Amino acid sequence: MSKITGKTETIENVEFPTFDPSKATEQVRAVADQGVEQSKEVFSKLSSDAETTQRAFESTFDMAKTTSKEMLLKTIAALEANAEAGFTHLEALVAVKSPSEFFELQTAFLRKQIENSAEQAKALQALMLKATEGVSKPIKDAFETALKVRKAA
Repeated sequence: MSKITGKTETIENVEFPTFDPSKATEQVRAVADQGVEQSKEVFSKLSSDAETTQRAFESTFDMAKTTSKEMLLKTIAALEANAEAGFTHLEALVAVKSPSEFFELQTAFLRKQIENSAEQAKALQALMLKATEGVSKPIKDAFETALKVRKAA
């Protein structure tokens, strides 16, 4: 029996819990195993996300390369067509016999060039729109997939 000073009560048969090292070791091992499993899961997920992102970027760069090549070819074709039209017009101007014929040829040429330029601009604009959609699609898809996975988790 022991007495606590300042109190009139006595504490009898007080038992202190004994420390069992085997249980502590098991608990520490269980916590460590759980941490290792969680780390493996996180690493696996990060690795998978990195591979998905890499594939998306590769696809984007391939699309950009293909589209830029297509744009270059269309631009060259437009420049060739314009140059050919210019030389043809120049040949026609050399054969002009009167000022009225000159103005008629010049007006027709300018009208035709404006129409051709508008068509070429529309074709390039359509190609640029296609390129923008094609280049952004893989990244957009990867981002949407990642968001779905995160929401599900």
